[in-house]
Amino acid sequence: MRVSLLVFTFIGLAFASFAAKAGEYSLVIDRHDVDIGGRHGDMIIVNGQFPGPLLRFREGEDVAIHVTNRLKDDSSVHWHGLLLPGEMDGVPGMNGFGGIAPGATFTYHFKVRQSGTYWYHSHSGLQEQEGLAGPIVIDPAKPSGIQAAHDYVVMLSDFTDERADDILRNLKADSGYYNHSKRTAGDFFRGMGKDGIGATLRDRLDWGEMRMDPTDLADVTGYTFLVNGKSASANWTGLFKPGERIRLRFINASAMTYFDLRIPGLKMIVVAADGQNVMPVPVDEIRLAIAETYDVIVTPKDGKAYTIFAQSLDRSGYARATLAPREGMEAPVPPLRRRAQLTMADMGMGSMEGMDHGSMSNMDMGGMDMSQMGHAATNTKPKESKSPAEEEQAPKGWGAGFPAGEKVLSYGDLKSLTPQKDLREPSREIIVHLTGNMERYIWTLNGKKFGDAQPIELKYGERVKLTFVNDTMMAHPMHLHGMFVQLVNGQPAARLPNKHIVSVPPGQSYSVLLTADAPGEWAFHCHLLYHMASGMMNKVVVARMSAEAAR
Repeated sequence: MRVSLLVFTFIGLAFASFAAKAGEYSLVIDRHDVDIGGRHGDMIIVNGQFPGPLLRFREGEDVAIHVTNRLKDDSSVHWHGLLLPGEMDGVPGMNGFGGIAPGATFTYHFKVRQSGTYWYHSHSGLQEQEGLAGPIVIDPAKPSGIQAAHDYVVMLSDFTDERADDILRNLKADSGYYNHSKRTAGDFFRGMGKDGIGATLRDRLDWGEMRMDPTDLADVTGYTFLVNGKSASANWTGLFKPGERIRLRFINASAMTYFDLRIPGLKMIVVAADGQNVMPVPVDEIRLAIAETYDVIVTPKDGKAYTIFAQSLDRSGYARATLAPREGMEAPVPPLRRRAQLTMADMGMGSMEGMDHGSMSNMDMGGMDMSQMGHAATNTKPKESKSPAEEEQAPKGWGAGFPAGEKVLSYGDLKSLTPQKDLREPSREIIVHLTGNMERYIWTLNGKKFGDAQPIELKYGERVKLTFVNDTMMAHPMHLHGMFVQLVNGQPAARLPNKHIVSVPPGQSYSVLLTADAPGEWAFHCHLLYHMASGMMNKVVVARMSAEAAR
């Protein structure tokens, strides 16, 4: 059966299919053919919509969400970024939750303890890639100080008509299957002309030794990028009157795509990150990691259209939407910027000048085992986290592609709007190496796949420091369920920002603080879907001490 694509509307029309009782909602998971500009895919729909409908809660509300699974396989819904009991988190195999069997209904019940912008998605297999996702907006219990005439969700996603299982199978067979921008002989000769034969040959040997490709910024390409389920040609539009303040809630609900997002002609004022309010930060552009959310305020002064432009990190395409005084108006769509390439500096190695190639495999590259693409010893001393000033000076490859003078949001800019309650120093540090074998397409934490590693055990209430050491050539958006972490970003301790996604650039490290205030079993993983599915996940167990253990 073929159904036309239905796109959620922000103002709550999606609730028409929900039960009338306040605080009670129903979601029905099914599968149908979806048409995106003539490109068809057998996708997962929720309440007849792709992506799923907006859920709008209020802080303090008791919600009951009845989820019915009409798929042939088990399913689940994870409430990304929400603080709730472990058994309601929606991860099969944790906290006694076994998933939702075909034909069954499971009721999630929890009290809403926060406000902000979040989203939901499946945590079963690769269903997230196939459409089981949707936005969540939680209104604060008390009136917010952030006033806007319009409040729009802008949810980005990556659509493909390939089955997700086929994509993973292709990556396992050839990790470069989707990399259509590999360096050529022409690139080699151009490099010789620019840098000389010695430097160019040495660069090729270095990358060959690491079994990496500097053009491999994204594992999967060929996507059609969407805004609220609409392609660039369909052009989702948010309306305004000149001079009105508009709140845009950006959600990166992609399976595998980082976006560089901007609105030419408009300054964006960032007011929330991962649902948590921050001190306002004016920026021109945001690099939006997978699963991150950012709320911004824009104020168009003129009665013209403005393009919301989000190009993929590998520059293989873009998502596009419009802000305009009336339907049908359009603004110019910027051209894609040039695709960046990683450098040895991105890998934390700096210059290789004067180095004997044969000695590379015997070097301590900041904990990187070159022959195994990052299988590092867990007791290796981590590279130091960069200061906010250093964060602004991004390496050429990972941070390239932004015009000179443009203000791009960095983690160092984020400052919590409200003071942190736990100001204790951490009692210990936990080092997590982000590792993998690109040739075999195996991704790991501390060199071990999920299921082979011992869980990370925390005592209830303890304060710890987590240090991520990225020993790979790719950025990893690390996500911890059930709790927020605080970025160690140079801000005063009381103003460290909360996040539930921490994007760690290639070859770098980053530290966060964590108060283990949520007992239970919590998923801890890279939010690149095929990385998680290939092993880049672990379990964090927060245990209350028994009376005897406390003595």
